[in-house]
Amino acid sequence: MNVPLFPLNSIVLPKGRIPLQLFEPRYIDMLSRCMKEDRGFVVVLLREGGETARQAAFYDIGTYVRIIDFQQLDSGLLGITVEGELKVSVVLSWQQEDGLNLGDVECLIAEAESEVPERYHELPSVLRALFRHPVVKDLGMDVDYEDARDVGWRLTELLPLDKQEKQRLAELQDPLERLQRLQELLEALEQS
Repeated sequence: MNVPLFPLNSIVLPKGRIPLQLFEPRYIDMLSRCMKEDRGFVVVLLREGGETARQAAFYDIGTYVRIIDFQQLDSGLLGITVEGELKVSVVLSWQQEDGLNLGDVECLIAEAESEVPERYHELPSVLRALFRHPVVKDLGMDVDYEDARDVGWRLTELLPLDKQEKQRLAELQDPLERLQRLQELLEALEQS
């Protein structure tokens, strides 16, 4: 699958949502094409460089997203909300003349469905607390607090972790391994 790549300093995972503000011509054109062709694009986490830089290094595991809402913002910028559909691996990437990154991507195998084990019972509670924040609430995401994938994905997106750690969590294919790592990270945060 050949798709536009959108490098960000944020991460989004399957069923997650993220609001974006578009102002650069390369991304406005990308949005137009995606809407016309009823297709999405891939959000990849920046490794180096800024979101508006023409040259940026990004990780090769990202999430294919679809646009679920868009509006003109008070600032005059175009605001969109995207929702993650599936994790992908960027096999090859290149840049168009206008600076838009494109890539050939392969879909990763869907993670196995799994309930949240009792030993991680605190994690859904932490996630519920995060979902009370107005900014998160406004995204209108549905969460299954008993699904290890959902809980792990949303905590990976929302917890204040450094981006390398978020990427490591995103790349895990075992939801229980992700919950184990999140539990360790939360314990470390509580002790600091």
